[in-house]
Amino acid sequence: MEIKGKVHEVSPTTQVTDSLKKRELIVEYVENPQYPEYLKFEAIQDRCALMDNVKVGDDVEVFFNLKGRKWTDKTGKVVYFNTLQLWKVNVLSGGASNNASTPEYAAPTANLSAGADEDDDLPF
Repeated sequence: MEIKGKVHEVSPTTQVTDSLKKRELIVEYVENPQYPEYLKFEAIQDRCALMDNVKVGDDVEVFFNLKGRKWTDKTGKVVYFNTLQLWKVNVLSGGASNNASTPEYAAPTANLSAGADEDDDLPF
């Protein structure tokens, strides 16, 4: 599976056990701008290094597998977990450093001073 979004957070690599290390990537996914979603991806072992060049604010494409696990606690209660397990990240564009040089709108080029176009036939 894959998804595109903006990097919200990149965690440092943590050593969970002697044989397991993991790292998390939080991506802001905006399908509906009024309600952005924050998705947590997990990388384990050697895939933790995939996020070394990823920075907050970067636009990224994340490739992942959806994993689900069943776990039974000491009392016999069954709990289910879902994980978005990252296996590839492409940085599409940088964050604030790239956006600063690109204006969000084009500056007007016409001279809009009063009386410049007296023969304008627009009705407003």
